[in-house]
Amino acid sequence: MNLEDYFRRIGFHGSYEKADLATLKLIHKQHVMSVPFENLSIHCGERITMDLEVIFNKIVRSSRGGWCLENNLLFGWVLREMGYNTTTLSSRVFNSFLDDFGPLDSHLINKVIIDGEAYITDVSFGVSSQVWEPLELISGKDQPQAAGIFRLIDKGDFWVLEKTGRKPQVTNPEFAKSSLVNRKETKQIYCFTLEPRKADHFLDSSHKLQTEPTSLFTNKSICSLQTPTGFKALIGWTYSEVTYKPEEDVDILDMRDIPDGDIEQILREQFNMKLQNKLKPASNKSWYTL
Repeated sequence: MNLEDYFRRIGFHGSYEKADLATLKLIHKQHVMSVPFENLSIHCGERITMDLEVIFNKIVRSSRGGWCLENNLLFGWVLREMGYNTTTLSSRVFNSFLDDFGPLDSHLINKVIIDGEAYITDVSFGVSSQVWEPLELISGKDQPQAAGIFRLIDKGDFWVLEKTGRKPQVTNPEFAKSSLVNRKETKQIYCFTLEPRKADHFLDSSHKLQTEPTSLFTNKSICSLQTPTGFKALIGWTYSEVTYKPEEDVDILDMRDIPDGDIEQILREQFNMKLQNKLKPASNKSWYTL
C-alpha cells in the first residue's frame, strides 16, 4: 500500500507535503469524482471485507469502487499517512420507512482536525447526498455545495447531517413517479457521535448489511459516481444522469432502463469498471432515492 498509487487512482498530481485544508479539499473532491460508491460485490457473489489491504487492492489496483466501510476506511488511512489528525467515527443512516435513524452503526466517516478546527470528511455516501468537500463541524451553519445546502446540527448526545436540495425535474415521463426520485426538499442523511471507533467496530454491521434480507444493500445493486455537473448512477437496471442547475433551482434527472446485455458496457463506459464475476442486478422495493 502506498500513497503514490492511491493518488494516481484518483488523478491527484499536486503536492501532498502539507496536511492543510486546501489539500484535504482537493483530494476529497478527486476521490468522489474518481471512485464510485458501489455495493456490486454483494450482487456478484463476493464477500466485502474490512481488511485494509484487500480494500486497497480492490479500489486502487483493480479500479473498483466500494461502499462507505471500504472507501472511508481507505480515505482515513490516506489522511493518517499524509499526517492529518484523523479520527474514525460511526453513524446511523436515516431510514424514511422508519422515519428515524437506522439501528445499526452502518456508516463510517472521518473527523479531521486542522489548526484546531474540526471537519467531517465523507467520500462514500453517493448520489445527491454526497458531499464534495469536508464539512466544518459547526452546528447549524449552512454549508452550500454542488448538491445543495448541507448542515450539521448538534443535538446534544449526537450530531445530525441534513441537506436542503432542489426540485427534481425528470426528463423521461415514464420515470416521473419513480420511487428513486427524491421529493423531499430538506432531508436528514445520518446521525453520528464523536466517539472514536476502530475498524472492528463495524464488523457486525458489515456482515448484516451484506447478508440480511431487509438490508438496503441486499435489495438494491447500487453504483454511483460524482461528475463535474452532478452525478450518474446505476440502480438495479435504471441508469440516471443527474445535472445540478442551481441557477434554476432544479436538478435535471435523465433516467432510462438498461437491458441485461448492456449492463457491463454501462459499467465500463460510465464508471470505468470491469467486474471479475457476473453481476445479478437487483432493485427490490426499499427506501433508497437518488
